[in-house]
Amino acid sequence: MSLKIRRILVAIGDPSKVPASQLQKAAQIARAAGAQLELCHAIHADRAHAVAAVRGRLERLAARRIFAGLDVRSCLAIDFPPHEAIVRRAGVMRADLIVAATVSHSVGERLLLRNTDWELIRHAPCPLLLVKARGSYRQPAVLASIDPFHARAKPQQLDTKLLAAAQGMAALLRGRAHAFHAYLPLVAALPGAMGQPVALAMPPDAEDVHGENVRKTFDRLASAAGIPAARRHLHMGDVPTQLGAVVRNTRASIVVMGAISRSALKRLFVGSTAEHILDRLPCDALIIKPGR
Repeated sequence: MSLKIRRILVAIGDPSKVPASQLQKAAQIARAAGAQLELCHAIHADRAHAVAAVRGRLERLAARRIFAGLDVRSCLAIDFPPHEAIVRRAGVMRADLIVAATVSHSVGERLLLRNTDWELIRHAPCPLLLVKARGSYRQPAVLASIDPFHARAKPQQLDTKLLAAAQGMAALLRGRAHAFHAYLPLVAALPGAMGQPVALAMPPDAEDVHGENVRKTFDRLASAAGIPAARRHLHMGDVPTQLGAVVRNTRASIVVMGAISRSALKRLFVGSTAEHILDRLPCDALIIKPGR
């Protein structure tokens, strides 16, 4: 992924309550990339009487000082449901990036993805930046979460695209790209007395060979992407736990993840591991798909 961003679609949920961080970060990326911005909100046909008021709010958003000097437009789509409206508009304007924001749903302002967020992940025709954290980017660490052994059936080229996207976004924002992978120890499953499988750890030398093979593959990918050894994070353990630790240790602002096809109908879904951690990420997520 070369990360040539020329047109950015900012998906506006409630025009009267737009997270400042969504607008700040969209403006930062647009300014760095020299990109055009479009603020888009979808309204149901049943609310046609509110079109003038909503359009006015969008125009006031586009006129904010944060967008000074940028090419900013607003679009009110009379369309439903919202995620399909955004997807259609992204296709029409040939967007290179969609910027959407999550909202708080529970005590402690935990930022959980809404149904619209998940549908955008599945159907967006271009990379999708989900804004979760407050504030703007300040020379951010951008962490690519890759799976070199394709344990979750990821296309082989996707890891390369994730790393390239991390490098591209880091370059735009004057930050640094990092690479992450977590792997589990070898386990042999043998039938027990009652016919149930019994998990046995493999001998230490086998684990050493396994770990070395993982390291070599991980290092080869990271090296090809130009990521130095000091910014490669390889851990043994489950992905959600280890990724969370690395995000905290590196103070990552963006985690770059892949969305993959997991159904006979070829609809794009993030993998089960990604679904488990996306809600829990304390930072933003950049979702990349195969072929994008």
